[in-house]
Amino acid sequence: MTQSSIAQDIATGSPVRLQAVSAEGQPEVTPALEELYRGFEQELLIPLWTEIGDLMPTHPRSRATPHLWRWERLRALAAQAGDLVPVGRGGERRAIALANPSLGGRPFATPTLWAAIQYLMPGEDAPEHRHTQHAFRFVIEGSGVWTVVGGDPVPMNRGDFLPQAGWNWHAHHNATSEPMAWIDGLDIPLQYVTEAQFFEFGRDEISDAERLTPERSRSERLWGHPGLRPLSAVPATPGSPLLSYKWEYTNAALADQLLLEKEGFGGTVEHGHAAVRYSNPHDGSDVLPTIRAEFHRVVRGTETAPVRETGSSVYQVFDGSGVVIVGDRSWTVGRGDLFVVPSWEQFSVKSEAGATDSDEGGLDLFRFSDAPVFEALKLDRKDA
Repeated sequence: MTQSSIAQDIATGSPVRLQAVSAEGQPEVTPALEELYRGFEQELLIPLWTEIGDLMPTHPRSRATPHLWRWERLRALAAQAGDLVPVGRGGERRAIALANPSLGGRPFATPTLWAAIQYLMPGEDAPEHRHTQHAFRFVIEGSGVWTVVGGDPVPMNRGDFLPQAGWNWHAHHNATSEPMAWIDGLDIPLQYVTEAQFFEFGRDEISDAERLTPERSRSERLWGHPGLRPLSAVPATPGSPLLSYKWEYTNAALADQLLLEKEGFGGTVEHGHAAVRYSNPHDGSDVLPTIRAEFHRVVRGTETAPVRETGSSVYQVFDGSGVVIVGDRSWTVGRGDLFVVPSWEQFSVKSEAGATDSDEGGLDLFRFSDAPVFEALKLDRKDA
């Protein structure tokens, strides 16, 4: 492309820039081809033959890269923010998002998933709002905060998973004298790119009736009985009507799988690797339309089989320690650390959990992914 043609393109204001190149599979570079390309630029046209390698690669090439965030550092920075940033309007939620280093500084963990640490100081309330983005909270440590969803106070304790479908009013309040941190997961990047998002502020303060601190929410009392579906209720919104999945049940399910394997009856996804998926008690589907959530336990000395999948995941180490391999990256991880597995990057872990760093003798991993979207579009593929 000549300097005069570049100047001409700038003058026309076209954002399209085409360059004739001499390469296999490309047309011969001639003045006529250059003229053709200038015409394409003026009319905002791009021929597929110049873009096919980028638009139609032989396998997924994610814009995200594998990355690790250390929990100790995240928590320390969140505590600093607790002293400096208000939790109300302006400091909205005091949520601090993970930014994948390859996504241009956007607050996205992957092209479809948002992950953030949220921090609430003693006695603080996070004001009410709602949004179309589907969301959840997962508690890595602490207790004492209640999230109030549609007027229902839901306790948050270590190991609890709390899904919340889009367009539900929600607020939080810390009823204790200690700060508390947890992670939020949402489909913000997906709804951002599809231009489908809505957001609305609610009340600045919740009512006294909502400031209760029950051990179980109303949603748990109605929907939280294993294998039993209430005939009196039909969920009003997409996603799970159960607002809290207690750690005690998750832990027991994982322990039982490993005991069954030890007794010779199977029950695990592979030797030494127990796993569960959080599901909607109404119909057994994923807890949220766009997000899948799972919990994995890998016993000490076990190395999981390498796997590649379309779609991306974010993991948090709940307990234990081990080595994580994502593509050509490898990290030693411990409690609270978060890492990203981009689409079609090979992933495996080796558990090094022991009595000093693990309550249950395994490397415990919480995972959330965009799998429901890929399955709905028939784009899911796995190579194990």
